[in-house]
Amino acid sequence: MKRFRRHGHESQRDKHKQDLYQFNKTVEHGFPHQPSALGFSPSLQLLAIGTRSGAIKLYGAPGVEFMGLHDENAAVTQVHFLPNQVELVTLLDDNSLHMWTLRAHNSMSELLEIGRFTLSGPPGAPPSVTRVTAVLAHSSGELLLLGTEGGHVFVVEVPGFRELEENNISVEDVQNRIPEDYVGRRNLECVETLHENPLNPRQVLIGYSRGLMVLWDLDRQRPIQHFLGTQQLESVWWMEDGENILSSHSDGSYCQWTVTGEDPQTEPEKQEMPYGSFPCKAISKVIHPPFLIFSGGMPRASYGDRHCISVIHSKTHEALDFTSRIIDFFVIREGVNHRGTIERDPSALVVLVEEELIVVDLQTEGWPVIQTPYLVPLHCSAITCSHHVSSIPLKLWERVQAAGAQQNTHYSKKPWPINGGQNLAPDPPQRDLLLTGHEDGTVRFWDASGVCLYPMYKLSTAGVFLTDADPNDNMNQGSEGEWPPFRKVGCFDPYSDDPRLGIQKIHLCKYSGYLTVAGTAGQILVLELNDEAAEQTVEATVVDLLQGQEGFRWKGQARLDVREEPVLFPPGFQPFALVQCQPPAVVTAIALHSEWKLVAFGTSHGFGFYDYHQRNNILVKCTLNPSDQMALEGPLSRVKSIKKSLRQSFRRIRRSRVSMRKHHTNNALLRVVTLQEINLAPVQRKIEARSSDDSFTGLVRTLYFADTFVSDSSHSTPSLWAGTNGGAVFAYVLRVPSLERRAEDPVVAHAAKEIQLMHRAPVVGLVVLDGKGAPLPEPLEVAHDLARSPEMHGSHHLLVVSEEQFKLFTLPKVSSKSKLKLTAVDGSRVRRVGVAWFGSRTDEQLESSLVVLTNQGELHVISLPSIKMMVHYPCIRREDVSGIASCVFTKYGQGFYLISPSEFERFSLSTRWVVEPHCLVEPSSELVILSFVLVIRQTATDQSQSSILKLEVDLVHSKAAFNYIILILILWPVVVVN
Repeated sequence: MKRFRRHGHESQRDKHKQDLYQFNKTVEHGFPHQPSALGFSPSLQLLAIGTRSGAIKLYGAPGVEFMGLHDENAAVTQVHFLPNQVELVTLLDDNSLHMWTLRAHNSMSELLEIGRFTLSGPPGAPPSVTRVTAVLAHSSGELLLLGTEGGHVFVVEVPGFRELEENNISVEDVQNRIPEDYVGRRNLECVETLHENPLNPRQVLIGYSRGLMVLWDLDRQRPIQHFLGTQQLESVWWMEDGENILSSHSDGSYCQWTVTGEDPQTEPEKQEMPYGSFPCKAISKVIHPPFLIFSGGMPRASYGDRHCISVIHSKTHEALDFTSRIIDFFVIREGVNHRGTIERDPSALVVLVEEELIVVDLQTEGWPVIQTPYLVPLHCSAITCSHHVSSIPLKLWERVQAAGAQQNTHYSKKPWPINGGQNLAPDPPQRDLLLTGHEDGTVRFWDASGVCLYPMYKLSTAGVFLTDADPNDNMNQGSEGEWPPFRKVGCFDPYSDDPRLGIQKIHLCKYSGYLTVAGTAGQILVLELNDEAAEQTVEATVVDLLQGQEGFRWKGQARLDVREEPVLFPPGFQPFALVQCQPPAVVTAIALHSEWKLVAFGTSHGFGFYDYHQRNNILVKCTLNPSDQMALEGPLSRVKSIKKSLRQSFRRIRRSRVSMRKHHTNNALLRVVTLQEINLAPVQRKIEARSSDDSFTGLVRTLYFADTFVSDSSHSTPSLWAGTNGGAVFAYVLRVPSLERRAEDPVVAHAAKEIQLMHRAPVVGLVVLDGKGAPLPEPLEVAHDLARSPEMHGSHHLLVVSEEQFKLFTLPKVSSKSKLKLTAVDGSRVRRVGVAWFGSRTDEQLESSLVVLTNQGELHVISLPSIKMMVHYPCIRREDVSGIASCVFTKYGQGFYLISPSEFERFSLSTRWVVEPHCLVEPSSELVILSFVLVIRQTATDQSQSSILKLEVDLVHSKAAFNYIILILILWPVVVVN
């Protein structure tokens, strides 16, 4: 008999889902992967970064972020803002130009693409004629000058991208006035750079890669002066006086030329090679004065592999040595005139390198680095794990902040200099931490409350162990008297002194301040927060997970050696206990219960738990299957057969090809197979039976402490639950002494229950639900009045989440009550699971649900305790294995996963808790007035240009709106007369 649901009930349920659940990818945290171009708008105070994948990202004041993505799968090679406007132009390596704008919508700005353009040359012309190599966004905001590989300069009107053919500058026009002996050597080659005269916007300097520079009059369509350079040109800087030009070259030299109008100028006024007469690398970009700043130029034989920017001012000279390739750089100055032309001394140097963004304070002695509020390289060392903690208590937050502040004394005290746009997002409702573990043994604490993932504190565990690192090695200082005077800058360091230090699991108790971290070589550290530095030894408790079983021989890495002498630990989290698993395999699961002062740990060989109050181990359980030899190889073992791995890969490829052929040939037949024949519900698939001989069946996947009913239904007891890769669940009853006797009486544990799932799928999650069907609160959460006490009168249930199903057991009998198989027919497996609380925007009531991520990259929300599928959304590409493996859920329906080695994608499943940029960028009244001034200047006579410019500079620097009004009144007659 068919069952029919009432429409009213169904619509009410759908409305309920809409109130609670909504999927959004909200913001990308971290440093853009593979940056390829840098742009800056002095008037808007916005920074732009283009990437090789075709993304364009804009950053202003903290919280002001925009992102756009080109439809073309091509790298962004150049980014140029139109002066005094909210538009920018990007050039891709497929030779297409794109116009973007920041358009206001619903009181917020959006980054939108509004046009695209590709140069079209004469019929039959080679591609080099129109291959764009240099772009100049003219100060009028109406023109783009495009230099090409063939030596031509095309003039294009924007924003419509209309080519002004009558204004184009051909290479023949330029060559007509050059001495024949200069032209005869070789052709001019590509246009390397285009620059506008800072005093006259109708004059443009064209630089060709062979060394020739030409000053061109846009109005008269003719050259004014030629500068006959002989070295290959790399870059040009036109000084603010309009009379001097600086050029840098491929031989490591730079030259100064004077704009005299006398044509041609055959020799520079001055030529310098900063790092001597030996062959040097090219100076790819130069800026001057009063600081001389240039990239490259290093002696080729000795330092050709260094990524350096040299800064010279007065008697101070430093070569900033970066750890990755330099993409581009610019300087920020406190004052700019109406055309974005620099008028004051530089205040900061902004450098984009391949793996980080670095801002150097040029006004403070020693030129320290300014801490960035965003674009911090999450991948300073490779990320190996993540852990999120919601709603941090204020006291703990402030203590972590204070510890981090003491680490950051080497940073400049200057505020962040890029402050464009308005951050309209409301203040974060709570304080959240994201902890990332790294390959070098560090744990970094990030403020994850808002749009900016801000670094708060860094914990290093390497000091506990003997490694090859030299503690006296100061990477930030060069040797005294060294030439060039190198200074290491930046924090990106992809190399680990010892891969065994890598952090694999993290658990922080936000109420007690206890932290446990576990590593690659079986080490588990227990730490507590201390506001003062302390010198202490950390004694190791060795735990034999094999329990002396014969016939097992560990083939993996050796354990880390612990320092026997006292170690001075700085303020912050300090280790006081260490558990060392033997064999020293990767720690695959940990759990911390700070109220009972216990930590549980598991590897591929078994699990145990440790009393960190009395500093002794309580219990060890070996879960290793005798036939599981792979568990004895170890993660770093090279004995593990490469042939076997290759063989398995080829088998998988062969199976996938066969299955694809079968799918295409027998598709019709598969559709007519009846559901009765395979005994499945319409939306479920058959669960794959697994053999107990499968590899890593003893690997511990999850550990869970719970105060629940294990022995009988009348008395709850502390317990530990462990789930393995072979579908087994072990339960232990714990006797924890009272608070008064906790230091003397031992914690006792004995085995109570064991569950073996019939399909033997790996157990990835364990949750105990109280008498009202709610998950048990966290340790100490009730004591801090942040959660209600669990219902202990009704019957409790144990939810076992395997890779293939969700099964609810009654406690203490452990009898099956209900289950839900994963609703997919395409081989879905549960990869990540977490408990989250959801609520509508209007109702304060919260309800708990299970959040699940599958190997297909799909997110599922499952109701508790009914275990019903509520909603599901596609989130991550199924091919993105690392992204799926890195996913971490928050307590309030959000999540993070790596979209590259250096970036987290943040998403939300909740309608109530969404963290995303809300920002507005508008031309200020200052810019509107300055645009009007620009029109005046362009219509004024040549005789009045210099006096107008001086008046503008004086008034603009005063930054007074009243003076701008005076400026308009003074200059208005100029417009009327003209």
